[in-house]
Amino acid sequence: MSFSIRRSFIAAVAILILVTAGTVSAHHSFAMFNQDKLITLKGTVAEYYWINPHGHIILKVDAAPGVDPQSVGEWDIECASTSIMRLQGWSSATLKAGDQVTIAANPLKDGNKGASLFYATFPDGKRLYRDIARPKGKS
Repeated sequence: MSFSIRRSFIAAVAILILVTAGTVSAHHSFAMFNQDKLITLKGTVAEYYWINPHGHIILKVDAAPGVDPQSVGEWDIECASTSIMRLQGWSSATLKAGDQVTIAANPLKDGNKGASLFYATFPDGKRLYRDIARPKGKS
């Protein structure tokens, strides 16, 4: 390879790395969530965001008998992308403010009121999952 071709090749690779670095680093992992812990939150939907890269459910958990006082408050439940959730039966109309729902999720490791959705159970007993993951023995 001649010097000018090699130099052009190195420059092209450097440009490619710079162009794609922002895209790659823009997506986060789920490392901030405790994947070994599953919590259950029963509450009222305050807001539902059907957006990418991840949808969000803002869930208000009220104080009541049998409710862990540490779970009382407003939770930000992170969902999967709309394309993944759509395959599981979700849509932009699945939830609306005021709906009652029970959420099973992996909480944030830092103790803040945030979690990664595993599944939602509706008052009629219907269960929708974030993605193809299921509890053992469930389909």
